[in-house]
Amino acid sequence: MAFNAIVNEEKCVGCEECVDVCPVEVFEMEDGKSKAVNPDECLGCESCVEVCEEGAIVIEET
Repeated sequence: MAFNAIVNEEKCVGCEECVDVCPVEVFEMEDGKSKAVNPDECLGCESCVEVCEEGAIVIEET
C-alpha cells in the first residue's frame, strides 16, 4: 500500500512541525509554507497530521 501526503497551503501557517517530525523527509519549507516535496516517500504514519494544529495535512492511500 502506498501513501501520498498533501498540504493545504491556505491552511498552512509555516510552523515547520511537519518538517521536523517526518521520518522520511517528505516536507520542506518553501516561501514560508510547507510543501510535500517527496510525497511518494510517505510511510502513512500520520505523524505530520498529528502535529499540524491547523489541519493542513492529509494522507491519502494511493
